[in-house]
Amino acid sequence: MPNFSPGKLIIPPGAPHLFEEPGGREAANRESALCLSRIDRQGDKPVKIKSVNARSVHVPIAPEKQHSSDFGRAHSFAATIVRIDTECGLTGWGESKSQVGGVAQNRALTALINEEMAPFLVGEDPRDITRLWESLYNGSRAHHALREGRVFPVLGRRGITISAISGIDCALWDILGKSLGVPVWRLLGGRKAQRMPAYASGGWAGAERIGEELLSYVEAGGFGAVKMRVGIMDGEPRRSAARVAAARKALGAERKLMCDAHGTWSVAEAKRFCRLVEEYDLAWFEEPVTADDKRGYAEVRASTSIPIAAGESEFTRHDFRDLALLSAADIFQPDLAICGGITEAMRISALASAFNLRLAPHLWAGAPAFAAGLHVAAASPAGFILEYSLGANPLLHELAEESFPVEGGEIEIPERPGLGVTPREEFLARYSLP
Repeated sequence: MPNFSPGKLIIPPGAPHLFEEPGGREAANRESALCLSRIDRQGDKPVKIKSVNARSVHVPIAPEKQHSSDFGRAHSFAATIVRIDTECGLTGWGESKSQVGGVAQNRALTALINEEMAPFLVGEDPRDITRLWESLYNGSRAHHALREGRVFPVLGRRGITISAISGIDCALWDILGKSLGVPVWRLLGGRKAQRMPAYASGGWAGAERIGEELLSYVEAGGFGAVKMRVGIMDGEPRRSAARVAAARKALGAERKLMCDAHGTWSVAEAKRFCRLVEEYDLAWFEEPVTADDKRGYAEVRASTSIPIAAGESEFTRHDFRDLALLSAADIFQPDLAICGGITEAMRISALASAFNLRLAPHLWAGAPAFAAGLHVAAASPAGFILEYSLGANPLLHELAEESFPVEGGEIEIPERPGLGVTPREEFLARYSLP
């Protein structure tokens, strides 16, 4: 968990500043140059994947840093961390997850990557990202899909199959960026700005303390926007509304306030909540109902002027297409460890832009998925804000050598090659499940 100081979010000891990590950018550039020289010597020979290894990482959270929500007590934070090594010496990193936060150990997901997908990938050129994505998605019928220009997906076209592809895909983009000595956002068309606004994500306290909790976020990183949790954890919409009222009173009128129900209300409850908080000028209402009820989303959206955000529980562009066609959301929130990775997130971004919607990736994740979402948001014409976890999140704040400091409510879009994150091997060794 970060230490707090006014106006700036300080990352814990051992996680250096964005541009002050020992040899960080220089080391990465040297690695890229070395691989490029090896690629040049190979002429037209393709670069090849040497190995793929996924590890289930499960990090306990100290009792004093835990919070409670509709998911229960946050005792840990977990993810599957994917490492892909090439024969020329480059390493790419990605992240997959089967559930949010620490409510899953991801063992089945990790086995899927190691036992089914890794054998296919070894020997392939990691730069052929689209072909590899389509091959993993379409399985034994991939040759039909690649020839015909349409999908022929395997049975597992959602769920952990797509989560597995997500981590692999992000690692492949990491390798591509490193091989060229450029950040991923450069490969996606360039960043729109050197910095992007961020919002502080947390907010579990009761009505008597929610204002104090959210103001501590503002003080920590100078955030101009904060998000709080609502929903079934409060029992009834009126109790959530009372917490929102207290939050708005403490924050004042200028700072943006978002609410996230984690999909826990019925359509009727979500509509009731919207009526109760209409006067508090919410920036968005996130996951009002279950992701399985897209028509319910549309009904809630039609009943209120509050923007509706959705997508952290959705897989592939096809799910987001349905949200768009049903006029069910104003803001798309793909999770890069779930939706299909960077490749699919850019397709989702194109959908958002085509429907004049906005993109705010779900970044309650570890460093690899956070970085992937940051690169997508920076390059997407629909991207406008970044989520920054203020709950205990060791996979964001402690896993990687690099950090993503928040200053004045903004995050600098890094110029490090690839995703710009280097997971610590000692951290992975300590917290990987056997």
